Amino acid sequence: MTRISPSRIAVYCGSRSGAQPAYLDAARQLGAEMANRGYGLVYGGGGIGLMGEVANAVMAGGGDVLGVIPDFLETDEVAHHGLTHLEVVSDMPARKRRMIEEAGAFVALPGGTGTLEELFEVLSWRQLDLHAKPIVALDVGGFWQPLVSLLDHVCSEGFTSPPQRELLQVASDVDELFRFLEGS
Repeated sequence: MTRISPSRIAVYCGSRSGAQPAYLDAARQLGAEMANRGYGLVYGGGGIGLMGEVANAVMAGGGDVLGVIPDFLETDEVAHHGLTHLEVVSDMPARKRRMIEEAGAFVALPGGTGTLEELFEVLSWRQLDLHAKPIVALDVGGFWQPLVSLLDHVCSEGFTSPPQRELLQVASDVDELFRFLEGS
């Protein structure tokens, strides 16, 4: 099996649970499988929504979790103070840089504008050859299909190339996600 190096996977996801119970189920399943396969988690450090669920699932499986949270979000309501490691940084750009440094791969679960922003940043950096790490969106209940259609449109209109379009892989389930991440 090809291992992701370093052994942490960055997961971008909502600080809310979303409208579908399947989103929480997917976060838990992803976290459990990460721990089962020996991967740690680096994420935004929240204890709420999908963020909290994926972190709790990794830790329940004995996995290592690094949360990176900006100081203005570190309140008892937002920060997850039960993590293996919690780093408090100065701002959102510092959080994103730290997560990118620590991650050997990137996964996007459903989420809002913050999730989209983080996903597009690592995708853009990959297109610019600033990293060579895999990027996979877990398409829970078709959540990512509108984005897939938009990216296909961007490609067909000549604003990106087919090889660049393929830098974001979309997995239908957790097993397929790990096949993409591990190159098997």
